[in-house]
Amino acid sequence: MVDLLGARSVTEIFERHAHDQGQRSAVAIVNDPSDPDSAQKLSYAQLDQAARVFAQELRQVCPVGSRVLLLQPTSAEFVVSVLGCLYAGLVAVPSSMPGRYRQDQRRVLGIAHDAEAACVVTTPDERDEVLAWAEQNGFTAPVLSPEVDLARRADDFEIYGADRQTLAVLQYTSGSTSDPKGSIVSHGNLLANAATTAATFPLQEGQRFGGWLPNYHDMGLMGLILSPLLAGYGTVLMSPTAFLRRPRAWLELIENFDIALSAAPNFAYELCVTRVPEEKVQGLDLSRWKYAVSGSEPVKASVLDDFTARFASAGFRPETFAPCFGMAEATLLVSSSPRRVPVVLSCDPDALEQGRVEPVVDGTGRTLVSCGELLDMDARIVDPQTLQELAPGRVGELWLRGSSVVGGYWRNEEATGATFGQKVGAESGFLRTGDLGVLVDGELYVTGRIKEMMIIRGRNVYPHDIEHELRQHHEPLRDTVGSVVSVPTADGDDGHLVVIHEVRRRSPEEELAALAAQMRKTVSREFGLRAHSVVLMRRGGVRRTTSGKVQRSSMRSLYVSGELEPLWADGYRPQAGSAASGTGEAS
Repeated sequence: MVDLLGARSVTEIFERHAHDQGQRSAVAIVNDPSDPDSAQKLSYAQLDQAARVFAQELRQVCPVGSRVLLLQPTSAEFVVSVLGCLYAGLVAVPSSMPGRYRQDQRRVLGIAHDAEAACVVTTPDERDEVLAWAEQNGFTAPVLSPEVDLARRADDFEIYGADRQTLAVLQYTSGSTSDPKGSIVSHGNLLANAATTAATFPLQEGQRFGGWLPNYHDMGLMGLILSPLLAGYGTVLMSPTAFLRRPRAWLELIENFDIALSAAPNFAYELCVTRVPEEKVQGLDLSRWKYAVSGSEPVKASVLDDFTARFASAGFRPETFAPCFGMAEATLLVSSSPRRVPVVLSCDPDALEQGRVEPVVDGTGRTLVSCGELLDMDARIVDPQTLQELAPGRVGELWLRGSSVVGGYWRNEEATGATFGQKVGAESGFLRTGDLGVLVDGELYVTGRIKEMMIIRGRNVYPHDIEHELRQHHEPLRDTVGSVVSVPTADGDDGHLVVIHEVRRRSPEEELAALAAQMRKTVSREFGLRAHSVVLMRRGGVRRTTSGKVQRSSMRSLYVSGELEPLWADGYRPQAGSAASGTGEAS
């Protein structure tokens, strides 16, 4: 294994790989996961060569230290562009495509302006769309659309002499609770997190990482691209759209390309259970899948159980699951628990709402899945109000300190000061994660986000628990997403509980009314709470970030302002002209 912690920079490692194992496969881009011969492949030597060519082109356009906005789908060009930026001494700024929705276009424009991007890089196929977006928004930076041409060489190109402190990537947060902020990720951060990843998930010769995660999301960029490439494992990538269109394609990718580690959020495993029927499991061989990493959103024990049961006949074993916790502000990986049956803690729900973990053994409690032990991180659980460290078994904000924690947010002193360099007692240098969790016997259990936790009648309620329970009990909600929020009351007391949820298909008015009534009963029976309003939306009606996280704050604002366009609105009055014009009316 290459010494990542002893390296001076990321580029030093890639140069070494090109020299020492140049013919070994680095990247494979797959269009058809059922056909192993369909992949576009680059060896480490070819990746190095293509990155030098592109870096030479970048140097003619951008001064050293400039930010380069990468608007590229999953492709060999994207991987080459990231490495080309680092070779040229530039800062890679990956982003989602502008797309056709105004909110996505605004987000990309916000990133471009915040990063002060000196140029934009896209692919030839996407060039017209990017140019139209730039012209429409008055963004005048040059747009490059390089292709990987292995016949071109730049052997005399001098790679920029970066060190561990040199800024490598601006990783913009997903924006699930606020406007996206650019985490400043250094070469040292990337090397430290890659070393942790390689040590946590050791692979044998010929095994690789791979999956479908978006290349601009930290779990995709760091977890499935940069970390395995730095460790010398190589990676296999397919597009997120291909997975969402046909979830079985992800499992075919794992089988046909010897992928030992693949990662995804909880919803992806749930989608495989609901969209890959029993008869489609036949013919799959998942026995070589060593690490099924689940992170990016709360890990649900029922989903782990359902997935294991559905794919057991394909050779999937429960110890394959590796629940984890990670975040862009810590480069990526913070904790994980590989190669064991997931540890699930059943807790007294009343105690949990009061910030205490009290295990129960009769199976009636609220379940928490362990995200494992902290990896090369110093952690504290802190009361977010008093900023005092809490005793073991108490729920509080997770604070972290370690070499993978980034240096702050790009040119945002206020947010950096509020999040980084925090002090606990006499100790300093901690990152406030904004996540609530608890340490039990050295294991981390994450309970939710501080900004998303609701206080209803003095109780601390986690929206994702209610959303998940509703999907478990009501078939019309399967395969969709919901957003449970708390909205202000007229007297300023604790908020009203509102359930906003997509349904699988349009149904007659009486069926939607019956479903809304059943959902109310589920919320009352399972949580002892009253749903003030149930709003049923068509697919796509619940806003999500580019990485799939529900934007609950945005949905709350749309509800309060009456801007939702529901199929059925029970206890809600949308603005005139919306799809449902009054309480209890459906289109």
